[in-house]
Amino acid sequence: MDIAFAITAIATAFTIIDPFGMVPVTLAVTSSLPPDAQRRTINRAVLVAAAIIAFMAIVGRYVLDYLGITLPAFSIAGGILLLLISIDMLFARPSRAKKTPAEELEAKEHEQQVAVFPLAIPMIAGPGTIATVLLLVNLSHDDRAKLAIVFFAYAFALFLTWLAMRFAGAVLKYIGKTGVAVLTRVLGIILSALAVQFMLNGLAQWLALHKL
Repeated sequence: MDIAFAITAIATAFTIIDPFGMVPVTLAVTSSLPPDAQRRTINRAVLVAAAIIAFMAIVGRYVLDYLGITLPAFSIAGGILLLLISIDMLFARPSRAKKTPAEELEAKEHEQQVAVFPLAIPMIAGPGTIATVLLLVNLSHDDRAKLAIVFFAYAFALFLTWLAMRFAGAVLKYIGKTGVAVLTRVLGIILSALAVQFMLNGLAQWLALHKL
């Protein structure tokens, strides 16, 4: 097994999904629901997000091919997007890649659909998550072992996300709002480094593609 690739995949999946960062969001959008409805909402949100991630991992590359987008270009664009998300995490700003004011308003008007929006989309399976899935699939170069690592990394991150959301109240009580803020900033630093690395990889691939 490629240990370096496994570490990169797991760190990327964990950082971009940010399980502990889902704690305050989960509490905010499910606080008005009874306990049974909260559990069903969380289960549905994680399952929908998993389906979206798996779908993009399987067919995302073909979509890029159809649109004429090269993998180096997507790697660089994905890196830029992740860098913007990491900056938002570092400065504790709501991520522009995850939600917009219009989407927040719609979520309030459709509270019965919070499992799909905003929990599954775009908080768990947002543009940043989709970008990292495609980037890691690209880096696997169709190696089955590496592809399995990518799927395991996101499955593991989603499992941790489910746990954090399921026990959101206990997590927030244990580590506190300060703990969540500190953890989010640490993950932001890691994500920024990964973003720069993705951009460098994309540039290297582009130079190699054009033999420069």
